[in-house]
Parts: sequence; structure tokens; C-alpha cells
Amino acid sequence: MLQTIDIQQQLIKERNKKHQSFDVIQWVHQVFDDIDTQEKSVLERLVQSPINKTTNTFNIDRIDANAIFHITEIKKICIDFRLRFLDTRYFKADYPQEVIAKINALEKEHHTTLDGFKIIAPSKLFELNEADDPLLFAPMGNGYYYLIHKWGKDLHPLRKVKYWAIKNVENLLWVVLFTSIFCTFLTKNLFYGNMNNFGHIAILFLFFVKGIIGMFFFYGVASGKNFSAYCWTSKYNKIS
Repeated sequence: MLQTIDIQQQLIKERNKKHQSFDVIQWVHQVFDDIDTQEKSVLERLVQSPINKTTNTFNIDRIDANAIFHITEIKKICIDFRLRFLDTRYFKADYPQEVIAKINALEKEHHTTLDGFKIIAPSKLFELNEADDPLLFAPMGNGYYYLIHKWGKDLHPLRKVKYWAIKNVENLLWVVLFTSIFCTFLTKNLFYGNMNNFGHIAILFLFFVKGIIGMFFFYGVASGKNFSAYCWTSKYNKIS
């Protein structure tokens, strides 16, 4: 049986709490006030990101090396699986509570305030309120990003195959070529019977090439689609 794809594995802490000494009622109020303030602060940064800064400082002794990825690695994964890598201010889905807790925990652990967040997710998550394996990153500088948290369900195991044809121009041309050859030999007897020759087959092949390319580009222009290699960092819906 096919296994779902964990993007975090493709890219190959617990929150500390400190409380002052209050009586029970004051302590409860203080805890909830602190949580509300922290959540509001983090959510504001996520919604506005990357307005404030594009580089974060981490404690080198406390970072998880498996959570650090270079932009070239992120780009390849986004193109292969047709994902977007955008600022979190374009992300329209809800953030689970674990995201807020993880950011607060990282900030306490590294004695910093994180900002400039980016996120990997399917393009529909920047338009619709759905959940499908988003990954939240914070920039570290020099093209490196720190993976903060992954949530939602994993991607379908055939997603990479599904979008292979529109990964780039070269892949599309290969698909057009082999599809045209297949259709030519499948239908040559239907069009020419036993009288077909190389000239007839060549004409039929060119007919299919022209027709398939026309259908691809008509669909692409009409729906505003573009190749994955060109839209993985685009914020515009019409090339999703």
C-alpha cells in the first residue's frame, strides 16, 4: 500500500514555562493574560510577516540541525510537489495551537523574537481554509531557513507524479511527444486502414502534437496556470 509523503522527512521542544509566585486566583489570571498576550503577539507577527525583519538569530548550541534547510533544497521540493513557499501573511488557513506554543518555546530557548516567517504549502492553502501539510519556517540568513513546525495531513504519494508534466517546459514537451506517439499508433489504422505509410503516420503525428500542445496552452491561458518552476514563490492566484 502506498504511504503518504511527509515533507518534513523530505527536507531532512518542549515549551518551558516560568511562573512567579502569586496566590491561586492571581496566578490563574496572570497565566491566561500571558497566554493571550503571547498568542496575539505571535499571530500578529505571522499575519504581518516579514514586515519587521528577514533574518533571525539562533543559539547555535541549541538548534536542531535536522530542522535547517537551504533555499535550494526548499525550491526543489516545492517544484517537485507543486507547492508554494511564501510569506505567512499570504497564508489564509488557521494556525493550530501547537504552532504558537512551538514559536514561544523557541523564542524562550534561544532568547530571541522570531519574525519574517515563511511557509510551504499547496497553493490552495493561500486561498482556502483547508489543512494539507503546511511547514512553517523562520529565516536564518544566507539562504538558510529553520523549520519551526509541520502540521496537517501528509501529501498524497502520487502528488509528485500528478504534477510532473507541468513541473517545467521540458517535462511538458516529453509528455506531448510520448502522448502524440501513443495516439498516432493507436489511431493510424482508424484513419488510414492498411494503406498507411510513413508519410501518413508523420502527418497524423504532427496533427496530434499540434492538438495536444494547443489543448495544454488553451487550458493554461484560460485558467491562468503556469509551470511549477516559475510559480513556487509567486503570490498571485492566476499562476497556481
